[in-house]
Amino acid sequence: MPNTRMLLAAAAISLFPLLQGCVPALIVTGAAVTAISAHDRRSTGTQADDETAEWKGSNRLPQQYRDSTHVNFTAFNRIMLVTGEVPDEAARDAIGAMAEKIDGIRKVHNELVIAPLATFSSRSNDAYISSKFRTRLIESNQLSANHIKPLTENGTLFVMGLVNEREAKVAVAIARTTDGVRKVVNVMEIIPETDIRRLDNALMGARTPPPQTAPVETR
Repeated sequence: MPNTRMLLAAAAISLFPLLQGCVPALIVTGAAVTAISAHDRRSTGTQADDETAEWKGSNRLPQQYRDSTHVNFTAFNRIMLVTGEVPDEAARDAIGAMAEKIDGIRKVHNELVIAPLATFSSRSNDAYISSKFRTRLIESNQLSANHIKPLTENGTLFVMGLVNEREAKVAVAIARTTDGVRKVVNVMEIIPETDIRRLDNALMGARTPPPQTAPVETR
């Protein structure tokens, strides 16, 4: 079992694959600083909105639950995943209802559990599991890791993303065989292949530099 220092290092480098092959732009909204990836199927506006929605979720957590809960808000394509530990059903329902009122969020997956707060060691191990899953996605060379957003809570790996059916099956298979994963929860958004091709073609077009033209000599 890796020690805490190793786990923290793994958690820190888990963000690196997001940046592979591109230099993200930073958008400052006054509410959050957002890393925008040009290789993401979401529009840059949606990426920024997702980051802002996550910030709003954390900022709007009801005061009476701030010390007794551990809650993560993870948004992808305006779908919000709420995970963590709460003391009772009332807290779970109240936090879920708050998330549903965040501007721009069109669906909420409330996966909060009634349980003691996760320890620092457990959270570090969860970050390490997510990093291993993302690394294995990249090594599989079957789909882009930029289209998948993982989050692990107490060994349960939640998989978000904007994918087709084949990609969803690949991601779930890799998640299930990643060391340390106890359970996989699929919250990916599956869209038709025609829409996937349209999005990917738009990404390719955005990354293709304009043709170089020879200078016109003037006399």
